[in-house]
Amino acid sequence: MKKISEFIQGIIKLPKKILTIIIIVIFVGGYFGYNYLASSKNTPQYQTAQVTKGTLVVSLTESGQVSVANRVSIVTQASGIVKNVYVKSGDYVNAGDKIADITLDTAGQQRQAQAYSSLLSAQNNVNSANAQMYSLQNTLFVANQKFMTDRGVPNPSDQQKADPVYIEENATWLAAEAAYKNQTGVANQAQAGLTNASLTYQLTSGTITAPTSGTVGDLVIANGMQVGSSNTTAGSSTNTSNQAIASIQTGNATTISVSVSEVDAPKIKVDQNATVTFDALPNKTFTGKVAGINTTGGITSGVVSYPAIIVLDSADKSILPNMSATANIITKVIDNALLVPSAAVQMSGEQSTVRVLQNGKLSTVDVTTGDSSNSETVITSGLSEGQTIVTSVITPAATTSGASGASPFSSFNRGFGGGGGGTGGTVRIRTGN
Repeated sequence: MKKISEFIQGIIKLPKKILTIIIIVIFVGGYFGYNYLASSKNTPQYQTAQVTKGTLVVSLTESGQVSVANRVSIVTQASGIVKNVYVKSGDYVNAGDKIADITLDTAGQQRQAQAYSSLLSAQNNVNSANAQMYSLQNTLFVANQKFMTDRGVPNPSDQQKADPVYIEENATWLAAEAAYKNQTGVANQAQAGLTNASLTYQLTSGTITAPTSGTVGDLVIANGMQVGSSNTTAGSSTNTSNQAIASIQTGNATTISVSVSEVDAPKIKVDQNATVTFDALPNKTFTGKVAGINTTGGITSGVVSYPAIIVLDSADKSILPNMSATANIITKVIDNALLVPSAAVQMSGEQSTVRVLQNGKLSTVDVTTGDSSNSETVITSGLSEGQTIVTSVITPAATTSGASGASPFSSFNRGFGGGGGGTGGTVRIRTGN
């Protein structure tokens, strides 16, 4: 402290002119030093990245729902009281295995009787159609043999074709053949009617069986429960709709239906790969392929959309019907591409530019861009691998004094009795004679 006191006393004893010069030097040095530090603090900071080579994956993000899950519903049109349930959720069953027995009420019995009557009628139609078909087949055979015996020769001449007997017997044969073929179609139609009647009868039966093999799920019946409707109107049941009582998980492929905009629709092709996520399954990602797209589309509230179907590569029991899904459809994969972050590409008019940082110097380079994803852009010309590019600029917030250009020593104006008081005022140093 003594040395400091002696140093200050020594300065005070200096001639006033020298003291004035020292004070001026201190203020000038402080002024320029402050400006240098302020400008250093306001120097922009750059966030950079490297130009790299890699693979660009271009994809479209579309939303939709599960249209077909890996399950088949077990339905019935029977009505009555559940007597026995032979399975529980999680059991594996084969096609035809018993699921439940229902004691039919009056409405259920009537519905089953109607279905059985339709079944018998369909069976009679089949028998009648087949009998007529066999008769026509016999007629066809007789006509064919008569023709072949009398006039049937390989490659007949024009003279033979003009023979009245030839014409008559050939026409009879062709007519019999046409009648037989027509009756074959009638028999097939009758058989289809029989199949339909049989399925309807099964739906009204009190014995419910598994329609296919798989694991039972969604079981919603128990012993003693009422199913269907027991009400009748004018002698007929009011309930003819199918009632789902359970489902069977089959392990078949799950399909997703997504709605594609008119801008994206031309980019969707069959067999494109896709990844699918579900809102209800946030920790799982599934893969699949585009099975097709309906290019006819539809309009809803003035918006055009085209449904596309994605088939998942594997089944998963956790995927339920009608779940909301998001699909990323991969439309293009570009290998060995020169890539930069999309944030680095700027537009100057119609020209794309990228800021390049080299040896501490910033320059703007014109580039030609290619395809891009959500985060990266392909550069086809203008850059080379390994260059450092600027993705963003961070400019420090300017201080009040720095922004206005004020001297850090302006506050001393009043201390020296000078005027000017405001920022940027002139510093006046008062000295004695």
